[in-house]
Amino acid sequence: MADIDFKNLSLYKPQMEYRRFGKTEKKVSVITLGGMRYLHGWDDPRETIPANTFEQCVKTVELAFNQGINHIETAYGYKKSEHLYGIVLNDVLKVERSSYFLMTKGSPKTAKETRSLVQKQLKALKTDYIDFYAWHGINNHELYEIACKKNGPVEELLKLKKKGIIKHVGFSTHAPLEVIIKSIETDLFEFVNLHYYYFFQRNKGAVDLAETKDMGVFIISPNDKGGQLFNPPQKLKDLTSPADPLHWNARYCLSNPAVHTLTFGLPTPEQLDGILPASVPLSNLDQKIKNNLDAQVLADPYAGFEGYSMLNDTSGINIPEILRFRKMWKCYGMKDFGIYRYNMFQEKDHWFPGVFPIEENMKKVDLSKCPEGIPVKELIQETHQALFRPSKNK
Repeated sequence: MADIDFKNLSLYKPQMEYRRFGKTEKKVSVITLGGMRYLHGWDDPRETIPANTFEQCVKTVELAFNQGINHIETAYGYKKSEHLYGIVLNDVLKVERSSYFLMTKGSPKTAKETRSLVQKQLKALKTDYIDFYAWHGINNHELYEIACKKNGPVEELLKLKKKGIIKHVGFSTHAPLEVIIKSIETDLFEFVNLHYYYFFQRNKGAVDLAETKDMGVFIISPNDKGGQLFNPPQKLKDLTSPADPLHWNARYCLSNPAVHTLTFGLPTPEQLDGILPASVPLSNLDQKIKNNLDAQVLADPYAGFEGYSMLNDTSGINIPEILRFRKMWKCYGMKDFGIYRYNMFQEKDHWFPGVFPIEENMKKVDLSKCPEGIPVKELIQETHQALFRPSKNK
């Protein structure tokens, strides 16, 4: 985290904007403070908070509130995060509970587990109610069935809503588009947390559907999974000049009125100052930048093929994501981001599924779903050679 003079926080006063979070009717800041990236945050035991983690959180929360942020997001799955916020917000900073909105998440599998988990979370957060509770990670059809089954966890969350313990129920997702659409169409949820930004526009249809349902739309990780935009390559900086890539991407997201808030982990004044005001639609300057970025795709003969016709390929290879990383590398110079994400593929992981294109897997690729003239196997192998880094643990 950059060095910040927290004794002079009044120096940092960008104009915050607020949007109605769909049918929840809550006015949330367009920037949300995330809770996933604190130092040692993923270490066990979750209740033990190291001094440097504690100090970092205090400074970050102070900065967030000073910037006008009124929405804090965390999750049981983030290990220390809920306990950290519980202590910092209530015991240290003593922030009036009604002055901010709190979102947390969990992925209980049964109604009984839901009641137990929510009580643990309330205790950790040192609060008697949660503004926004999301079922965490409806990432595939199986998890959709678990979350939304009759007398299951989401129905239990809705019962807790009737008791006032939870104010609004939603879901978070890293799923393929069809699963997100199916989840929205249940009409069980008031908001959705999903990925959508310039470098991943696939979920635009889900954002549009959520708008028709008057749901709150929360964008997950626009800066990190959106392209590690806090450390952009020179080519990308040149393409978005005079705007900073991180600022421009945020404005791109917010140019859609159906998008209500973007989560920022460990924000700094440099990240926040320069985003607002967010024009709807894009300003002339930001539209010119978008045109510059769009034009890069035309310079590569295959970057326009996204590979979604080959989603869930019999090989187990996550072809659309591999092609997306290739496009980001070839068109925008974002090779470091590609290396970072490409090596996270895990065969049995529902958060980021995919196997590597070893010879055995490549033989299973179903070319019948690939348009004629697209050398998809060569594109996959090219990307693998450029981005794959053998694990040091093997």
